[in-house]
Amino acid sequence: MNSATPSTELSLRELAAEAFVYTCPVFEMLRMRTLTAPRRNARGTPAGETRESTHRWVNTFIHARHLLKAGESRVVTPNYDTLYTNAWLDLAQGPVVISVPDTADRYYVLGFLDAYTNPFCHLGRRTTGTGAGRFLVAGPGWQGDVPEGMQLVRCPTPMVWIIGRILVDGPDDVAAVNALQEGYTITALGSDDTDGRVVDAWMAEKRFPDDALAYLRIVARGLRENPPPASEAALMARLAALGLGPQADAGTLDACTPAQREAIQAGYDAAREEMSQRSRGSRQQDNGPRASWEPPKFIGESFGTDYRQRAFVAIGYIGALCTDEAYYAMSYVDAEGERLDGSHRYVLRFEPHELAPVDCFWSVTLYSTRDFMLVPNALERYAVGDRSRHLRWGADGSLEIRIQHEAPASEDQGNWLPAPKDGFYLCLRAYQPRQALLDGSYQAPPVRRAD
Repeated sequence: MNSATPSTELSLRELAAEAFVYTCPVFEMLRMRTLTAPRRNARGTPAGETRESTHRWVNTFIHARHLLKAGESRVVTPNYDTLYTNAWLDLAQGPVVISVPDTADRYYVLGFLDAYTNPFCHLGRRTTGTGAGRFLVAGPGWQGDVPEGMQLVRCPTPMVWIIGRILVDGPDDVAAVNALQEGYTITALGSDDTDGRVVDAWMAEKRFPDDALAYLRIVARGLRENPPPASEAALMARLAALGLGPQADAGTLDACTPAQREAIQAGYDAAREEMSQRSRGSRQQDNGPRASWEPPKFIGESFGTDYRQRAFVAIGYIGALCTDEAYYAMSYVDAEGERLDGSHRYVLRFEPHELAPVDCFWSVTLYSTRDFMLVPNALERYAVGDRSRHLRWGADGSLEIRIQHEAPASEDQGNWLPAPKDGFYLCLRAYQPRQALLDGSYQAPPVRRAD
């Protein structure tokens, strides 16, 4: 870079902020690959020789064998309705074949995320049914014939994260789901080997770096390995000034003047803080009264050019399915617009006509506002929903959920959703939502103070 004028420095600040919003999903995907891609495959073979190694197994499934408890998830706002299936794909060396078993109408989905966190494909009950099937999963440049009996899944980027879910009806159902999980396999085209292969995941950062240039160097490599679509050529031409994109000079950042570096850092810090605050819901207290339940912004199989929404979801809810598959409504405040806090007691009452309209199932899960995770409690109860066997329903089909830190009266403990002592939020999940949810005509009842 050459010496900058004040106007150039202002432009660099704005450009650095724009770059963070655009690229932070790529950073989060790289980070999550290092965190969640297995160090050992299903046979127990290590990917690297030392604990510090960044080598990981890809193109192989790893299954969660029990329902998540507090402290066991690396994915924010995890669900408590399903067992997760996880796989990272690297399609740079060719396509893979994914085989799925017949689940006999049991709900399952394999949600695919590209390197930019677009949920571009969903295989499962809603889209491809629950019968046994085989899918040829290929990268953006692959050319070839699709074998008979397979369906082609074309991926926008070589790096893909599959986060699968399969319905579990409580602890007693886990063994049956574990048996089904054995039927999910990934093999290379023309091979029966399900072991996968090893790649260097290389990105060792566990959070956004404080130094803007260090961050930009990481995402620059991510963009090189997973090129953005051709439709974003104009944006890439702008971001080339920060060393990003196919037109960028690798030495651009090294040539920064102190003033330019300061401008880039200021833009990076501002955008990172804004996205962090938004993901934590901190703006709630500044915007006046809010609806008790905030419906989701519709997520299709691509965020398109809505890079701010993509960044928000990547930071706070990475791995979210598209809205047609699963509807996530969030509640941070009660019926009076006050933030939910475990120092109070609450009731969430569903009249019979107010139960979530779904073609599969619904649940309400509670999370701490501190870390977006499940809250430890003695009952190990993190969610309630239409399949919860411990619930006591009204004679008319109504349902009252008690949300509080201390245990309620004994007759209400079956309907108790334990809360922390401090801030929390709720997520209403509706799987295979009906049109009333998708078009906004259904409104969930508000959370009301009971003290």
